[in-house]
Amino acid sequence: MNNQLHEILKSKNLIIHDYIIKVAIDKKLSLTEFLILCFFDNNYSNSFDIELVSQVLNIDINTTMEAFNSLMIKGLVTLESVKDIENRLNEVVKLDGLYDEIINNISSNIQEEQKVDIFKTFESELGRTISSMELELINGWLSSGTPEEIILGALREAVYNGVTSFRYIDKIIYEWEKKGFKTMDDVKKHMKTRREEKNKDKDISKKEQEISDYDWIDEK
Repeated sequence: MNNQLHEILKSKNLIIHDYIIKVAIDKKLSLTEFLILCFFDNNYSNSFDIELVSQVLNIDINTTMEAFNSLMIKGLVTLESVKDIENRLNEVVKLDGLYDEIINNISSNIQEEQKVDIFKTFESELGRTISSMELELINGWLSSGTPEEIILGALREAVYNGVTSFRYIDKIIYEWEKKGFKTMDDVKKHMKTRREEKNKDKDISKKEQEISDYDWIDEK
């Protein structure tokens, strides 16, 4: 089998993408299963022609069929009956399951990169290395669905107020979530509204003070 793979790679009959290799490793695919995925991903044909697959990959038909059935059981490929332009019914191979796995892997990689970035941001803002317990707390916020934007906003709010304890940051996050804030725009709008209300209260108090201090007796 390794010799067959060597020949396929040398002949450049198949383009093998990294993202399929990752799925193959995660799903513990056999070499034959892996090559079949590469075959259909290369768009040789989406028609279910097991003889063509066997011929291109130089693998006997029985082994090819067993591997294809295994891929269907693992949810990476499906067979679908469709009509062609002449209204004939054909079976075509769909790779939606494979592409779902690829998307999940990409999403996981992005999330891991974002985690690294958020840890670096904490260390930069706090001016020190964060502890393992603090790492767990950040992971806890992320796992509970707290938006990264809110977490970093709470961090910067704490630093601005001169308090850099994680307990204080956690308290800010708790208060913001209790108020239903999902983004920093929500926080800013709330703070703006509060400032406007306070300014109104100050203006009213000032006018009341002016009225009470007015010398009505000596008014001319």
